[in-house]
Amino acid sequence: MGLPATIKYDAQLTRADRLVLKQLEEDITVTSSGAPLDDAEPTVTKLRAAGDPHDSRFDPTVFTSYDLDDIRKSPSVPGFARRLLDGYVAWARSLVRVETDVVFVTHLLLYFGTSLPSAALLFYHFSYPHAVLHLVLQGSYMGPYTLLKHQHIHQNGVLARRLAAIDQLFPYLMDPLMGHTWNSYFYHHVKHHHVEGNGPRDLSSTVRYQRDSFRHFLMYLGRFFFFVWADLPRYFWRTNRTTLAAKSAFWELGSYVALYLAFRVSPPAATFVFALPLLFLRIALMVGNWGQHAFVDADEPDSDYRSSVTLVDVASNRYCFNDGYHTSHHLHPLRHWRDHPAAFLQARADYAAQGALVFHDIDYVMITVRLVILKDYDTLARCLVPIGAEQTAMTLEERAAMLKRHTRAFSEDEVRGKFKVAGKKA
Repeated sequence: MGLPATIKYDAQLTRADRLVLKQLEEDITVTSSGAPLDDAEPTVTKLRAAGDPHDSRFDPTVFTSYDLDDIRKSPSVPGFARRLLDGYVAWARSLVRVETDVVFVTHLLLYFGTSLPSAALLFYHFSYPHAVLHLVLQGSYMGPYTLLKHQHIHQNGVLARRLAAIDQLFPYLMDPLMGHTWNSYFYHHVKHHHVEGNGPRDLSSTVRYQRDSFRHFLMYLGRFFFFVWADLPRYFWRTNRTTLAAKSAFWELGSYVALYLAFRVSPPAATFVFALPLLFLRIALMVGNWGQHAFVDADEPDSDYRSSVTLVDVASNRYCFNDGYHTSHHLHPLRHWRDHPAAFLQARADYAAQGALVFHDIDYVMITVRLVILKDYDTLARCLVPIGAEQTAMTLEERAAMLKRHTRAFSEDEVRGKFKVAGKKA
């Protein structure tokens, strides 16, 4: 008999995540009784309606910290403020490509109104107190901006078509301030990672590393941090995509030249405005990717269901635009971020049949920390939301043992035997 899962409902969960968790909690009870799962149609319909501009239940995302409906209903918000908010929402809906994405306008206004003038002021008149505050501010922006960029690079923009020029140009101003080198995220993530899918030729693949080893994580981080500038163009060259090889090298090395020129103008300003954000983001990206692909099922390691995870948590989904639905994203990279919860619920029987892993009350960073520093499989097992009869029947110890099996490094013989070709989809 399995251990009943204790589902924790964080007060800051998005409405969608709360509905997803409630459905999964019901599924655990149904699965334990041996009955078949229902299709969750009422919940899926509610989620779809919230993203449909033509539905009376339409609920665009305006802010990450607060839900629009809660603000409108709050007695502490005066009437004139609600009217101003409604006017802003109507205006911003006309500026975005998908009307749910008012939050992208909110964030772009925030970044251009704070990051850009703050960076310019540091080059004009540098002071260490300002520099530290600027760095803290940018640290709070990096995650949401990166996932805004994530939507941008997959959808070829986030703003309305008539604003295409702004849509294509703003990353060239914002990327360096947020720790990104120009266009590298696009080339690495879209043109490389989603082609290889954490397989052996993926430069950010985890399969050859022991994923609860701090030493292996440092090796993984070090390779990416010091060599990705050369490895990515070489990958494109080896796979006969010479144009991508040239472009990725040009933009990555061009970013380093721009950083050098910034140091010529003001070394301390360049350090805090460009160099330290670059350092922090590259570490964060690898910590996050390790957590996203830490658990790989040796029985079918080239399955998107079995080499990535789904997180129903606050940090990933409220503040980073449903980044927790990583398996859903790998299955359908062009799926809009607001569509992931409904798509997951509709396909949850497939997730269960494939042995997919779903966690709650933990984010990718803490998965990595729990693995490589603490080796704390008990906490990870408690955060696991069992789906399907096999996982539901497991005890806490059995869940922990399963997770531990999924972090084992693959030998080269296993890589050759378990992956269809040297690269997953090459």
